[in-house]
Amino acid sequence: MALFGTDGIRGLANRDLTAELALDVAVAAAHILVETNPDKLHRPKAVVGQDSRASGEFLEAAVVAGLTSAGVDVYRVGVLPTPAIAHLVAESGADLGVMISASHNPAPDNGIKLFSRGGGKLDDAIESAIEARVGEPWERPTGNGVGRAIVDESARERYLKHLLSSVKTPLKGLKIVVDCANGAASTVSPQAYRRAGAEVISIFDAPNGWNINDGCGSTHLEQLRTAVLREGADFGVAHDGDADRVLAIDAHGAEIDGDVIMTILARGFKASGSLKANTIVATVMSNLGFLHAMKDAGITVETTAVGDRYVLEKMIEKGFSLGGEQSGHLIMRDFATTGDGTLTALALAQEVVKSGKTLQELASAMVRFPQVLVNVKNVAKDKLDQSAAIKAAVLAAEAKLGEHGRILLRASGTEPLVRVMVEAQSDNLASEIANDLAKVVQAELG
Repeated sequence: MALFGTDGIRGLANRDLTAELALDVAVAAAHILVETNPDKLHRPKAVVGQDSRASGEFLEAAVVAGLTSAGVDVYRVGVLPTPAIAHLVAESGADLGVMISASHNPAPDNGIKLFSRGGGKLDDAIESAIEARVGEPWERPTGNGVGRAIVDESARERYLKHLLSSVKTPLKGLKIVVDCANGAASTVSPQAYRRAGAEVISIFDAPNGWNINDGCGSTHLEQLRTAVLREGADFGVAHDGDADRVLAIDAHGAEIDGDVIMTILARGFKASGSLKANTIVATVMSNLGFLHAMKDAGITVETTAVGDRYVLEKMIEKGFSLGGEQSGHLIMRDFATTGDGTLTALALAQEVVKSGKTLQELASAMVRFPQVLVNVKNVAKDKLDQSAAIKAAVLAAEAKLGEHGRILLRASGTEPLVRVMVEAQSDNLASEIANDLAKVVQAELG
């Protein structure tokens, strides 16, 4: 079974993802890093951070041990968002970044995300090379050949300054609620919004190691909606555990997902001349309403497979400046090399201020098609493309929808399940087709 999914390595901490595995992966990554180090006169350098999970403590220690034992100097930055690690790798000229996080997953899970020189996620070839060398025999350095572990106490403030460098329109007059998911956002996001000029009410900002994503954050918007309405805020934003994504709630309690945020930013960036080639990159999961909104605005959409790494690859390949996912991962390439929820929320807030409109008014530019997503769990997802019965069922459903809907079946990159997504002109039709297809997938692959 492949070690890396679409977003690094992920699993139940201390069961699937053990300290031993974390150490072995770090050693394998260090070997490749040393072999490809362009500056042979200097020891390779890595930046290592984590989210607020208790298991991150022993996994971070294992990663640091693996890297330093293999001759890499490690800068430990503590609990910070995933995009902070990407930024710090690029800013410091480090050779590798390691983030210990399972993003929006429950607290018992954890993961390892790796960043290459420049702050981008590792490409598939390097991940495969690391995977192939996990556990290989090796000659261990001694004496001054081993690396050092240094606590980087200035990392948090440097990342905050980076975020604030994107703010050209102060947020004075805005009242924002921010749900930190009891995760990495707690360390920087409320302060970033305050320093940008907004009045901020912060909730779920007291991580204790076990409460990350627990009934809060971008996967549980109910508490944010309640707080926005109670406080009379202009809007609220919710991050996930490692703060690389953001979703929003407007002043009336309506959800603003990644597709709507992309619509608002793309239109705003086009108006200001900062949307390169008048193009945005999105994944195949984006709502049809988003595609129509972009067409109406004269903006081209390039699509990729699901995963912000693929969005970024397309952006780099063609020089585009904005891309993202419905889940709230957005990449603003003029400022970042990966999805950054806080950076995105700052950009969204600036569009509200500059336009003089409410978030609800800005969001009205996109009319959503009803979309139903059914997760078919515990199936042989690797055999999805081999089933003639599934293909026939999809073709029949597509014929039923005609031009007024869309179907997507996708094997999850991080979990043992198949996602069945259906868009149609009505919720009832979308639900009917999605559930029927899910039954076929379960029968064929279960």
